[in-house]
Amino acid sequence: MTKVYSLLVEHFRKWGVTHVFGIPGKSISPLMLECETRGIEFVLARHEAGAGFMAGGYAMTHQTLGVAIGTSGPGGTNMLTAAGQAQAYNMPVLFITGQPSIRDSGKALGQDSSPFTTDLVKMFEPVTVFSARIEREDLVARYLQHAVEQALTGVRGPVHLCVPFDILMADIEPFDLPLPESRRRVVSPDVEAVIPLLEQAKRPVLFIGKGVLAAEACDEVRVIAEHWRIPVICTPGGKGAFPTRHPLCLGNFGLGGTEQARAYLKSGVDLMLAIGTKLSDMTLSGFTEDMAPEQIVHFNYDLTFVGKSIAVPTLAVPGDAKLNLQTLIQKAGAAGKAGPDEMEVPLANTAAAASATAAEAGSCQSAASSVDTESCMSAVTAVQALRKALPDEAVLFGDDGSHTFYAIRHYDIREAGTFYFDDVFGAMGHAIGYAIGASIGAPDKPIVCLTGDGCAMMHGNEISTAANHQVPVIIVVLNNGRLDMVDKGMSYLNGRSVGAIYSKPLNTVLYAQSMGADAHCCRTEAEIISSVQEALRTKKPTVIEVMVDPLEIPPILTRLLSMDDKQSEQAQGGE
Repeated sequence: MTKVYSLLVEHFRKWGVTHVFGIPGKSISPLMLECETRGIEFVLARHEAGAGFMAGGYAMTHQTLGVAIGTSGPGGTNMLTAAGQAQAYNMPVLFITGQPSIRDSGKALGQDSSPFTTDLVKMFEPVTVFSARIEREDLVARYLQHAVEQALTGVRGPVHLCVPFDILMADIEPFDLPLPESRRRVVSPDVEAVIPLLEQAKRPVLFIGKGVLAAEACDEVRVIAEHWRIPVICTPGGKGAFPTRHPLCLGNFGLGGTEQARAYLKSGVDLMLAIGTKLSDMTLSGFTEDMAPEQIVHFNYDLTFVGKSIAVPTLAVPGDAKLNLQTLIQKAGAAGKAGPDEMEVPLANTAAAASATAAEAGSCQSAASSVDTESCMSAVTAVQALRKALPDEAVLFGDDGSHTFYAIRHYDIREAGTFYFDDVFGAMGHAIGYAIGASIGAPDKPIVCLTGDGCAMMHGNEISTAANHQVPVIIVVLNNGRLDMVDKGMSYLNGRSVGAIYSKPLNTVLYAQSMGADAHCCRTEAEIISSVQEALRTKKPTVIEVMVDPLEIPPILTRLLSMDDKQSEQAQGGE
C-alpha cells in the first residue's frame, strides 16, 4: 500500500515535472514534503495566483503538465484568476487544492472548501475543463486519469482536483498512469473543400490568432502563405505566430494594428482563412462593414463563436489546427519558400487606414501627471530599443495593458513562437508569473516580460520568487505613473479620467531591489540596450524600469472608435 500524496508526487516525477508552484498550508503540506523527498523543487510563490501563472509558463516551455498547489478556502479562491488565464492560453495546468478531512464535512471548519461553505469545485468549473473533489481513496486513480486526459487532449486547458486531507493521507494500492498523447488526432472531413476555395481566390488573407501558437502550427501557416502567396494578418494574440519582416506579413489588426492590415482588408478580400482565433472584439477592433470578406474558412477547435462575429458565409473546419493544416498541405501538394518577388503583397491605397490611425491619435485629454515628463522617453522608442537589445530567439511575454499594444505594433518578430499575449482574458500582472515559470522551464532560453507599473503593483511581488530561486528572467516595466489603458480610454470617451493615476507613482527600482533582484532605471535608448545586455550576460533576475511619457497616446483607441453611438452614450453616462 502507498499513501495518496506519495503516489501523486511519484506521477509528477514520471511525467517529467521538475517544479511545482504554490504556497504552503496544512491541508496540502504532505504534498510539498513529498516533493522535496523525491527531488521535485517546490517553488514558493508570493500569491497563489502567481503560483498558477508560473505553472502556466512552466507548462508552456517545459512541454509538460504544470502543477500549482494551494491550500483550502482562500488558497483556492486566489488561484481562480490563474485558472482563467490558463484556460485562455489553453495551458495544461493541474490545480490541486486542499480541504479539511471529508469525514468532518458538515461541521464548522476553518477554510472549508466543501459544499457547506466555499465550494471550490463549483468555483473552478467555469475556468477549467474539469473540476472535481475526490471523496474516496478508491477514486484517486480514476479522477487523476480523467484530469490529465482533459488537460492534455482535445482543447487543452487547466483542470482542478480538490483533495481532502484524510484522502491525501489514505493508503491505496499503487497504480501507474502514463500521460496521454498531447493531442487527439482530430482532422475535419471538410479540409479538402478548402483547396478549391484557395485556388479560386483572387484576394485572400490569412487571419491568425494565438491558437496557431497553442497548436504549434506556425510552420504550417508559413507553408500555406508562401504556396498560395496569401498575405498574413495577425490578431493581437497571434502576434508571435509569423515573422513581421516576412514579405507576406501585413502586421496586426485590432488593437495595435497596422495601416497595411487595415488597407488590405478594405481593398476587397474574397476569402479569409481565420485560424486559431475567436474573432473577438479585441481582434476586430476597428473592423468596419467594408472590410468584411466574401467568405470565411474558420479553423478552430472550439466552434462556440464560429460564424458569429462577421456575418458572411463561413465554412467551419473543426479539430486540431496543426493536423488540419498539415492535411491541407499534403492533399494540395503545397510547398513553401516561393521567391521574394513572388511574395510581394499588392497593397491597396492606405489613405483610409492612415485616416483611422490619425483619428486614433485624436482628442484624448489625460489628467495631469505626477511623473516628470521632461525626462521620459517614448514608449515606441523603448519597445524598439528592447528589440534591438534582445537576441532573435528571446521569448517575450506581454502583460495586459498599453505597453504590450505598443509592442504589438512596433516589436519585430524575427522567429515565430517568440511572443505571447492573451487578448481575451487579460489578467493584469499575469505575464510576470508566466515569464518566471517559463524561465524555470527553459533556463537556457532568454525569457522576457514586458509589463507596466499598474501590472507590477498587482503581481510584481513574484519578482521576489524569481530572486529567491535565482531565475534568470528579465522584467521590463514601462512606468508612466498610471493605469494607462484605462486612463486613455476613459479620457477619450469622457474628456477626463477618474481613479487611473497614481499620486505617488511606483519606484520600480527600489521595489525590485527590496526583493533581491538586480534593477535599472532607464530614460534613454542607450540605457535600455545596456541594461538588457548586462542582464543577458549576468543571467540574474533583473528588472528594467523605463520611464515613459504619460501623455503619449497608445495604439488602443480603435476599440473606442468602433463603438456604436449607443455604446458611446452608455460609456459617457448618458451625457
